[in-house]
Amino acid sequence: MGVSKLAAAALLLATACGAGGAPRTVSLQMTGTPADARVTIDDQIVGTLDVVTARGVALPPGTHRVSVEAPGYFPYDTLVEAKEGEKFVKIEAKLVPIPD
Repeated sequence: MGVSKLAAAALLLATACGAGGAPRTVSLQMTGTPADARVTIDDQIVGTLDVVTARGVALPPGTHRVSVEAPGYFPYDTLVEAKEGEKFVKIEAKLVPIPD
């Protein structure tokens, strides 16, 4: 491999690994109930609570609004700070039923 091809391969590898100024993501790990509640992050629906619990969500560094909603329950809404260098942010969102 020539010098230019080697340099190009190193640059590609560094970019894929997050070097070169690309922000690394922080894993959002959630638990809570009910399992079928809808999770929204920064006004984007990301799935149901059971799916987010199983897979997590990759967040770029910064502040993010996380909302969890389900029919018959009070909504859960919070701001989380994803700090570069941290591996994960944890949230427990147990929705409270609306009384009859």
